[in-house]
Amino acid sequence: MTITEIGPLQKLIGERKETGDIEYILPIGEQRIPLAPLLGKELTLIYHQEIRCKHCDRKTKKSYSQGYCFPCMQKLAQCDMCIMKPETCHFDKGTCREPEWGETNCMIPHYVYLANTSGLKVGITRHTQIPTRWIDQGATQALPIFKVSTRLQSGLVETALADFIADKTNWRAMLKGDAEPIDLKQKAQELIPQISARLQDIRLRFGEDAVEQLDEPVVDLRYPVEQYLNKISSFNFDKQPIITDTLLGIKGQYLIFSTGVINMRKFTSYHISAEFN
Repeated sequence: MTITEIGPLQKLIGERKETGDIEYILPIGEQRIPLAPLLGKELTLIYHQEIRCKHCDRKTKKSYSQGYCFPCMQKLAQCDMCIMKPETCHFDKGTCREPEWGETNCMIPHYVYLANTSGLKVGITRHTQIPTRWIDQGATQALPIFKVSTRLQSGLVETALADFIADKTNWRAMLKGDAEPIDLKQKAQELIPQISARLQDIRLRFGEDAVEQLDEPVVDLRYPVEQYLNKISSFNFDKQPIITDTLLGIKGQYLIFSTGVINMRKFTSYHISAEFN
């Protein structure tokens, strides 16, 4: 029996191999636990009733914005609403909570992409987060269609496309199995002309080079799932501090057990330990 040390939970680390297969690691503190050897085996996760902010290490009764205490959630730029809604970026107004952080993370190239998660959706990501963002969402296919200069511009393009397709994943559907394959190239050809006027507005506002249309290959992703569940129920450390079950798979940020699933990213900064053979 292997019993890990107690440590703060971090989001699952997923790496896409050249074959398209995703390999996952569970990070607990400084420990890195490969999950592939645990598929089909019993895994126990224990929450030790302690949460510490991943920024300032303050003890907190509740985790905000996936791992922060309330004061940090209120002051950090990475916890601002514009991270969830990039079209509301206010950096140019001089009101960014942390201008240096904004320069490093928001005033850099971003990609607008189509993905197949629970079906067709649009999303955005920094260039440094490809393909991590797609893995975290449980996408089985992804296609970058635009490159833009800033996060704000990516949000403006995304909202234009969101008038025609979803910008969120139905996580329950995603965890019941892989969505039917989609011809993402064809979808892009159909969608882009429908937002041509909005794209022109963005180029007039930020310059002709602000939005670059791409011609990239579709990226396929395959997740380590031995069996999907017909009915999805969720585990919650706040209600059930000890989870013992057979691990059937990993997809997105979810561990899929025989009797339920758990979103590991949701419990970032919870101090846990793991036990397995």
